[in-house]
Amino acid sequence: MLSANQQISETQSEHGARHVAIIMDGNGRWAKRQGKMRVSGHKAGAKSVRRAVSFAANNGIDALTLYAFSSENWNRPAQEVSALMELFVWALDSEVKSLHRHNVRLRIIGDTSRFNARLQERINKAEALTSTNTGLTLNIAANYGGRWDIIQGVRHLAEQVQEGLLRPEQIDEELLSKQICMNELAPVDLVIRTGGEHRISNFLIWQIAYAELYFTDVLWPDFDEQDFEGALNAFANRERRFGGTAPGGE
Repeated sequence: MLSANQQISETQSEHGARHVAIIMDGNGRWAKRQGKMRVSGHKAGAKSVRRAVSFAANNGIDALTLYAFSSENWNRPAQEVSALMELFVWALDSEVKSLHRHNVRLRIIGDTSRFNARLQERINKAEALTSTNTGLTLNIAANYGGRWDIIQGVRHLAEQVQEGLLRPEQIDEELLSKQICMNELAPVDLVIRTGGEHRISNFLIWQIAYAELYFTDVLWPDFDEQDFEGALNAFANRERRFGGTAPGGE
């Protein structure tokens, strides 16, 4: 008899999502409902990350991108930001070997130059350790913003124009796309946001132009395998048109 994971794997083509992105929202509200400090919510959220990564790896998803820390999150109280940074270091230290054993490739997208030297070193080591893995690609968006992503892409092209390597009229969507984070991966098919909010919050603006959006009231620490599967099932039942019309011209 097949295990549950094997059964799901055989039907992975049914949902059709190759790249899933998640806005992990609700840690603070979860902690408040529990009568705990916000950092407790972030720690509980880390457990949900582990569940989500395992589920994605076992369900035919090629890439999973998680919004861990936005460029706007620096505006949070200093104590919370510090706790988040320490949690990030802890997660890299405690999880990277397990990710490596399970053939997961870890990548951090965002402006990591603002992180302290210790965290930058952990990031570099984790990425190097898992760089040749061929299973799930796990992208952690840290100090990331969609507008920053596009701006840094434009700057790279502007530098090429300044150096005489490129003419302005040569710049098109394809050229800019190659400068955006995760350009070598499949486009994002599905964006999941937990916590009940219905907005994108400057996440992957370029990459999700034609992605399907799925919002759930479930707070991130409570988001489990059944919730993930529900999002994939909803995705599988949607008709993706990519700017075109439905069959029959409707």
